[in-house]
Amino acid sequence: MAQVKGGEVSLRIYDTMSRTKKEFTPVKPGAAGVYCCGMTVQDKPHVGHVFSAIVGDTIRRYLERKGLDVTYVYNFTDVDDKIITRAREENRDWRDIAEENIQAYISVASMLNIMPATHYPKATEHIAEIIDLVRTLEERGYAYQGGSDVYFEVGKCRGYGKLSGRKIDELRAGARIEVGEQKQNPLDFALWKGAKEGEPSWESPWGKGRPGWHIECSAMSMKYIGQTLDIHCGGQDLIFPHHENEIAQSECATGRTFVRNWVHNGFVNLSGEKMSKSTKHFYLAENLCREFDPEAIRFYLLSTHYRSPIEFGKERLEEAAAALGRLRNSIRLALAAEAKLSDPAKSGRVKDAELEDAMRKASVCFDEAMDDDFNSARATACLFDLSKRINLALEGDQPGPATVAAAASAARELMSLGGVLGLTWKGLEVEEEVPAEIVELVERREEARRNKDWAEADELRAAISERGFVLEDRPDGTQVRRKGS
Repeated sequence: MAQVKGGEVSLRIYDTMSRTKKEFTPVKPGAAGVYCCGMTVQDKPHVGHVFSAIVGDTIRRYLERKGLDVTYVYNFTDVDDKIITRAREENRDWRDIAEENIQAYISVASMLNIMPATHYPKATEHIAEIIDLVRTLEERGYAYQGGSDVYFEVGKCRGYGKLSGRKIDELRAGARIEVGEQKQNPLDFALWKGAKEGEPSWESPWGKGRPGWHIECSAMSMKYIGQTLDIHCGGQDLIFPHHENEIAQSECATGRTFVRNWVHNGFVNLSGEKMSKSTKHFYLAENLCREFDPEAIRFYLLSTHYRSPIEFGKERLEEAAAALGRLRNSIRLALAAEAKLSDPAKSGRVKDAELEDAMRKASVCFDEAMDDDFNSARATACLFDLSKRINLALEGDQPGPATVAAAASAARELMSLGGVLGLTWKGLEVEEEVPAEIVELVERREEARRNKDWAEADELRAAISERGFVLEDRPDGTQVRRKGS
């Protein structure tokens, strides 16, 4: 594992701003500040939300593997037009809706083994910081009051559009001023919204009101990390206008670079269309976690590079569960073989050179993949390579004690590397009792094989598979396990 040296790490990250892979150098040697744009909590999280959260969590885990002390911030937008509208539709308090959906996220995050953030800031708990930032922008000449609202003056911000690659003249052509807005320019955006009857509001120098969407992320991220963030995560749909506006207001307020590395994950598509609540085209994450092994869901979402779009479907989850099951089975076989050794410690003193080499190669392979812009897809392939080496080592009639001990060590390395991707290997040591019906089918298949009735044997294997179990014919007999285990 590559460690931090002199404040630098052997890691290259694709930065949306520069459109290149850049060497990662933390603002503070030995530390990293990561901000992940969280949910607007008008509803429960869907798979698109948790994909972004899993990407951020995996980045955090890998930075910690490299020895960095990570401050990880995941925010909640808990006051917003959508939340207010939802509250009116359901005749409920907007605060209850926001808190209910925050807890829904926390619950799903736990199921998917997303580590708790260092901080979970909410917009409503940082009104003072937001007001201070708006006041700073006003004092520096970048903000103005229009009626009861306060707007950021885009025309005064040099370089506006540099993240998305858009030019102000092109943006101005399609911009419009909505009814009730008192902007000087259609591109200007709200920092503070004046109070409307029946809406939540807070006292401010400009009268009662509430924050605009963009300003909260700047205020909260800088409070917990500092004026320059090492990494800012989020979905590609946030590049414009949200992240573009974050850059504008933050850099105009501080005069410093706001973010060193902009990391944006691709869309989760369902039948080729982006998953979205606005189109009601999505899977609720909590429902999927009840139907599928949450670890298989996480495993599948990391099987594609985070910047690429990923096609989501239940068939693909089943395939991922089966693939994860193969890794689990390699680990289970190695640990079970080790348990049968009379003296595992003594056996481990004799080395199996090939397996020792396979372990080293897997670790190097994994780190090289993750060092290349957190390529979890390639890192996962390294796990399968090690899994195959473990299986081959244990395939003989009677593998020697040294080989068994080395296979168990390799299995633990596989588990350790998988842990960096957030795999927990839960239930690995638990041997599930196979139902009597399945045992009977296995015995009938064994009899058919002894009689060389291969057609009958194949039919019985298919019947066992339909009931959710997998057979593995090995030199020491046929093993049966549930799919995905």
